[in-house]
Amino acid sequence: MVVVLGSVLAFSFGLRFAFRTEYPLTYVGSGSMRPTLNVGDLLVVQGILNISEMKAGPKPEGDIIVFRSPAAEGELFVHRAVGKAMYNGFWYFKTQGDANPSGDYWTGHDTWNGMISEKLLVGRVVGHVPWLGYVPYYVRTPLGIVILVMLIVIIIFVEYSSVRPKNRTITEG
Repeated sequence: MVVVLGSVLAFSFGLRFAFRTEYPLTYVGSGSMRPTLNVGDLLVVQGILNISEMKAGPKPEGDIIVFRSPAAEGELFVHRAVGKAMYNGFWYFKTQGDANPSGDYWTGHDTWNGMISEKLLVGRVVGHVPWLGYVPYYVRTPLGIVILVMLIVIIIFVEYSSVRPKNRTITEG
């Protein structure tokens, strides 16, 4: 268990370091980015070193970005950067989901004129794997936690029960 836990932690910190973001893997939870991204897609997110080089424009030119909600603590959004502007020394981005008919208008901390500040950016989407995002999505639900705990209990039971044949050595004599 210690080796498995250590490996998971090393993998997690390694991904964060390599991709320069605290959320290198996340998932799509709504249909706002269809058909580019679908619900349940696992996203690979890379931190942004130079904000001024981010591309903003209509689909498909603008970068797909992951950012913190300016209004709800802990909530992440995945939308396309469709516009950007400099204000008071910070970049601000107009966002829009590919499936949405119009751009987003954000209010809350670190917003200006309906746009989000660079301070809210987590990173840009550099890849995605269809369907694999359902795993972390369901693990966060009560049913997913129950299923995960049941799987762990079953694995432990099978590993240490008499159901599995024991290794026996046969000696000639």
